[in-house]
Amino acid sequence: MSLVPFDDRDGWIWLDGQFVPWRDAKVHVLTHALHYASSVFEGERMYGGEIFELNAHTERLFRSGEILDFKIPYTVEEINEACKATCAKNGLSDCYIRPIAWRGSEMIGVSAQQTKIHVAIAVWEWPSYFAPEERARGIRLTHAKYRRPAPDTAPTASKAAGLYMICTVSKHAAEKEGYADALMLDYRGYIAESTGANIFLVRDGVIHTPTPDCFLNGITRQTVIKLAKAKGYEIVERHIPFEELGTFSEIFLTGSAAEVTPVSEIGEFRFTPGKISLGLMDDYARLVRRETVAA
Repeated sequence: MSLVPFDDRDGWIWLDGQFVPWRDAKVHVLTHALHYASSVFEGERMYGGEIFELNAHTERLFRSGEILDFKIPYTVEEINEACKATCAKNGLSDCYIRPIAWRGSEMIGVSAQQTKIHVAIAVWEWPSYFAPEERARGIRLTHAKYRRPAPDTAPTASKAAGLYMICTVSKHAAEKEGYADALMLDYRGYIAESTGANIFLVRDGVIHTPTPDCFLNGITRQTVIKLAKAKGYEIVERHIPFEELGTFSEIFLTGSAAEVTPVSEIGEFRFTPGKISLGLMDDYARLVRRETVAA
């Protein structure tokens, strides 16, 4: 399959308040965000013409900007409407949405107080983060080299571009070994997440998930917790030692891109996608398309 570069596509991108042709949505090589990772972003999905949890995503984008010490020059409502308008402008009703805000090129240096804050929104078709047949049988993970940093060493409560550098390195290493992704531990050695999704682990019918105190408390994660509780499952949020990994029977990942994805393998450990992970995968799919969720 030939790769279609993201800078050479048809369509429209919302950039600083107006639509520009896709290929013309450019920034200068001396943009501060390119050199110092001073950018924040979101990943959202539209299903059947509705963006799932749009306001929650936009509010998180604004919080992320504040954490990185900049103010997005629009209101939450304006960005919400721009996200919807960008999907409509591109004629898409099922797609992925990427809002991003960043420091511009007025200053290059660690200090960048006078940089302009830019905002762009791009949308494109993206059926599934993992192949459908791979999701059904469970994806294979290996162990990541890097760990999620401590909250006093990085702005871990933000969805900031710089925090994903170790994720890219870890995912590349996993794919080179034939895996789909990698399990990341936190700075203490507890189970944290994959390179781009939160993790849930099942034992004796109880669902365990790491306390999100040094990585994002994902919007999909929060949604799946509500779905699981509504079905009567017990949810335990806690620090989970890596040594417990082999004691769980089912594992699944959650995220706007990953949605709900069962896991069949993490390194030397094997798991079987079962009633809980497959059931929540189906329930989430129904919810985002506004269908009735099974009781």
